[in-house]
Amino acid sequence: MKNDIMNYALEMANPYLLGPYAPVFEEIVADNLEVIGEIPQDIHGTYVRNGPNPRFEPEGHYHWFDGDGMLHAIQIENGKAIYRNRWIRTSNFKEETQAEKSLWQGLMGRFSANKDRPWNRGVPLKDTANTAVAYHNGKLLAGWYMCGDLYAIDPVTLETKGVESFGGTLQSKAMAHVKVDEHSNEMMFFDYELTKAYIAYGVVDGTGKVTHFTKVKTPGPRVPHDMAITENHSILMDLPLIYDLSVMVSKGKAAPVFQRELPSRFGILPRFGTADQVCWFEAKPCYIYHTINAWEEGDEIIMDCCINPEPTPQKKLPPNATPEEKLNAYLRLDAHLYRYHFNMKTGQTREYALDDRSTEFPLMNSQYLGRKSRFAYNQHLDLSEKLRFDGIVKYDTQKQTAETHWYGDGVSGSESPFIPKPHAKDEDDGYVISFVTDARTDLSEVIILDAKNIADAPLARIKLPQRVPLGFHACWVNSDRIFN
Repeated sequence: MKNDIMNYALEMANPYLLGPYAPVFEEIVADNLEVIGEIPQDIHGTYVRNGPNPRFEPEGHYHWFDGDGMLHAIQIENGKAIYRNRWIRTSNFKEETQAEKSLWQGLMGRFSANKDRPWNRGVPLKDTANTAVAYHNGKLLAGWYMCGDLYAIDPVTLETKGVESFGGTLQSKAMAHVKVDEHSNEMMFFDYELTKAYIAYGVVDGTGKVTHFTKVKTPGPRVPHDMAITENHSILMDLPLIYDLSVMVSKGKAAPVFQRELPSRFGILPRFGTADQVCWFEAKPCYIYHTINAWEEGDEIIMDCCINPEPTPQKKLPPNATPEEKLNAYLRLDAHLYRYHFNMKTGQTREYALDDRSTEFPLMNSQYLGRKSRFAYNQHLDLSEKLRFDGIVKYDTQKQTAETHWYGDGVSGSESPFIPKPHAKDEDDGYVISFVTDARTDLSEVIILDAKNIADAPLARIKLPQRVPLGFHACWVNSDRIFN
């Protein structure tokens, strides 16, 4: 498997299968890890990150989003750390394991090659569950960016338990970016299909049952990536990045088109609201991959996020662009920090940028999700060659300031959760944690930073026994939530 993929990567000159992006093939558990500095004694919990890690040689042109989902975790207790990694055993992963080869072509492949394979949410693509990971009701939940199955994962062993049906109450698929309210222990999610004009929305209660579900009509098929919640409301998105179904049928390829003549629309409904209770707000056209937080303030709902005003690069590409050039172009996120005010009384939208530097993959103190928050921890985007994270930008949206921790020359990081101190008095009283990989040495570490002094050198650098490939989304779970 390893040699097949490496030979393929070199032959195709695919940058997202080489260097720090190259997959790993060993599933290991390692303790007694070397630590430079000292792990704070008040950190107790697990940092988990999801990402693409193809097991077999790809069929057709490989896109970074195609790889099989693999979780990497560092468990910290009493100043000690244990590392483990596991592939997510999706149903499609099991099929390919039995066949001992890839069975699907990916985003840059030909849909016709997959016509006899199971379809997922209106497209003949493999559901890899490789995008995000969240914790709810005793389980990690791994999901796919195109709305697939949520896979239940043991938060300690990373063993895949199977498709999560919430006791048979889930009658849909679910987006990878579910939202967990740690105060009520409710989980909000949405679902869509590329060939149908709706966005579905639901709520899972603290016992793991879907207690609310509704379908909201849209003008046509939509592909939102994220949502937001407040204490009492949820925000769904109808954005003008649309998959052109006619092109998909005629050319047999995924064809996202940014329709600049359409506004961005935000549908706000009560947490347990129905489709007829949605209030729609319009704003400038853009695409939003990731929200940070939203909260209620007087008559307004305020939402912080990262917007992409130009999410597709077709006009910037030469007519004879290679598949790899197209891949790099699509992954060059033109993203920056942005704020919306939605006035629930007047129906008006106010919007403005909070910063102009390129940052994305934001996280915040999850205990404040849905409540007013001040700090965000975004990944700074290095777009010089390939998409990678070269630093963490800590935003103070109240003071309108930012500080950056740079990973260092040749070093790339991962989405970086906030770890609250046990008796924190301030929102940023805690730590920030990240997997980092050095392309020069092919080695990886976990770094722990003081959140109040983010630009300082790490408090601890935990040496890892194998490289962690660059990947996508992550979460932190305190031990008291896992073992309660």
